[in-house]
This record gives sequence, structure tokens and C-alpha cells, in this order.
Amino acid sequence: MSQKMMYEFKRKLEELEKYKGRGTELITLYIPPDKNIADVSNQLRSELSQASNIKSKQTRTNVLAGIEAILNRLKHFRKPPKNGMVIISGVVNVNGKEKHITEIIEPPEPVPLYKYHCDSKFYLDPLKEMLTEKKLYGLLVLDRREATVGLLKGKRIEVLDWDTSMVPGKHRQGGQSSVRFERLREIAIHEFYKKVGEMASEALLPYKDKLVGILIGGPSPTKEEFYEGEYLHHELQRKVLGLFDVGYTDESGLYELVEKAKDVLQEVDIIREKNLMQRFLKEVARDGLAAYGEEEVRRYIELGAVDTLLLSEDLRYERVKYRCPKCSKEVEVTVREGIEKPPFCEEDNIEMEEVERRDIVLELSELAESTGAKVEFLSTESDEGEMLYRAFGGIAAILRFKPEGAQ
Repeated sequence: MSQKMMYEFKRKLEELEKYKGRGTELITLYIPPDKNIADVSNQLRSELSQASNIKSKQTRTNVLAGIEAILNRLKHFRKPPKNGMVIISGVVNVNGKEKHITEIIEPPEPVPLYKYHCDSKFYLDPLKEMLTEKKLYGLLVLDRREATVGLLKGKRIEVLDWDTSMVPGKHRQGGQSSVRFERLREIAIHEFYKKVGEMASEALLPYKDKLVGILIGGPSPTKEEFYEGEYLHHELQRKVLGLFDVGYTDESGLYELVEKAKDVLQEVDIIREKNLMQRFLKEVARDGLAAYGEEEVRRYIELGAVDTLLLSEDLRYERVKYRCPKCSKEVEVTVREGIEKPPFCEEDNIEMEEVERRDIVLELSELAESTGAKVEFLSTESDEGEMLYRAFGGIAAILRFKPEGAQ
């Protein structure tokens, strides 16, 4: 999932989490990708029949309306989307007013369960679990007897390939000279390393653009010989993050490798954010190619001068467009989420009406992407991300150039 998709998904869940129902009348329906839609509709009709027995008139009315709304949405589907879907429906309080909402969420990962749930709030735990970013790391453990290649996806380890060697043990057969035996053994080790390199490259190259890095584990000096011999494909070799001592080289060795490398894995995101902020701060210090604050950064984006836009994930502002109902004059303002007072039209002295409302982070990121700029989202969990949010208002940019007159 891209940083932007992750942010959008997170914001949607934050919005849904705010909603509360009067009773157990907010419906959440999880439909996995392989679920038969007709079976789901049949179960909902059964739920419809049972809901008619609810004692509270208001709860009964709202639950029945929610189930009917979901059934109507399901008519448009012959089968679930690629990752399945989650449908939420119910009467919620929005800005002091009650309204019935029904929404379909197509999550970034396959829906893991089939579940119909009624409560005073929407059931979002399986969706929140998807917010844990599933970064992809290549894993390789080897000694001179065997090797295993795998992938780390978030917290899940997947074995991709495994092989054993024909390298003879350290004790030579009778009649062989020790020199000749060692030479043959070294040749066998080299051939095995080549074979492991080809196996690992074949398994991991399809993921090369998604891999954050590669971890190699094994006893010394095997892992060092393999890495220093550059047996991996050159595009994978430069992604190696570190070598780690592990005692096993089968599937259990992959788990041991991840445990040994946990400090490195935690550092990857922090290093990325640190490097971005160091680039930005260097430009700020010399009054160079840097800008910060919404107004200044927006101006540079519109001029096509932004190379990299830095946005804080914790920014909670909205860009709102208003229009005068009399003269049709439009203005755009940025407001803190949930806090606003519609502006007055100076010409007609009447309150302007809201036309459009957008999350400021998404609005700026799409504007920047349309000019070819890179967009980076920084969390406040790192010192650098916290600095972006506190010291620079959560919006900053590294520029390609400074247009004349824009300094």
C-alpha cells in the first residue's frame, strides 16, 4: 500500500470511529473475496426477519433500514471485489444531526473473515489491523549444507525456496591428499554459493521494486563469504541491510533472522525520515531550496518548483471552498478539522455556502503529484517527523528551483 493510500484509509477509519449509535443498531458486514453474494443476501434476509422482533421501536426501525440499505447495495454486485468489501450502515450523529449512512469500503488487503455485526459503534478492528504497514523484506539464511529464501510481509514470513548442497564434510575420504580434497571442497562451496545466489535472485527479483531491503543470516564465515562474493543479482546485492548470526538455515532460521534483525527493521523508517529532514534542514540553513508553511508551499507547488513535498501524517486541517449564494463569488480557506465559521461575502454581506471540503494532506499531495513532485508522509513517532509537525507546521518542501521573484 502506498503512503497516500495508507493515509486515506487511516483517515476513513478515524471518521468511522467517531460515529456512535443510540443502541445496538450500527451494522458492519465483512464479506471476503471468495464469499457468494447470494448466500450473503439470504443471511441478511434472515437477519431482517429476526430484527423485526427487537423490542425498542427506534432500534428496530433503524436496524431494519440498515439491513434493507445493505441488501440494495448488494444488488449491484455479482461477486465481491478483488479484496472483498466491508459495508457499514446505520443512523449516526453528524454535527448534531442524525442521518442514515451506508458506505462500502474496499480495503487494501483481502477481508480475512465473514462477519455480520450489530453494535452501538462500527466494528473496525480487522480493518485497523490493516493499518500496520506490511513492508516487504527479502530473507536469506544459509550455511554450507542448506539455504532458505523467504519474504517478510509485515509480521508474516513466507518461504519462497529451499535447497541443500553437495559440499563434502571437513574430513576427507581415504586415499585423497588433503590439498586436493580442500580444493574440491572449495569448488563445491563456490558452486553452492552460485546456486544459492541464482535461487535467491530468481525468488526475490520479482519483488525488487517493493523490497525495503534484504537480510542475510548464517554462521561465520559463510554469510560473509556469500555477501562479499556478490553471488546475488546486483540489484538485490545493493539492498542488503545487514548480516546476522543465526543457528538454523531452514524455515525456523528465517524467524531467527527476523528476531536478530529487529533493531535494523525498526531503524529503516526512522533513517528515511531522518535523511529527508536533513536534506530539508540543510536547505533551510543556507536559505536555499526549501519552503515551509501551507501558503508558501502551495505557491511553489503551483509554480511547478517543488521536488519533494513533506507532509505530517498527524495534520488535521481541511481545505474548504465557499460560494456566495447571491453573486457566486468563490473563496477557498484552510480550517482546522471540526472548527469553522463560514466567511461573509464582502460585496453582499451574507454568509457564504460550502461547496467542497477536502482533507488538506490529500489535496496538497494530489496537487504536488500533478506537477511530478514526490510526496513523502512523515509520522510524529520519529524526532524528525515531530520536528516537521511542531516547528514547520507539518507542511514543507524541498524545491527544484526558486522562480525569479518568488524568494
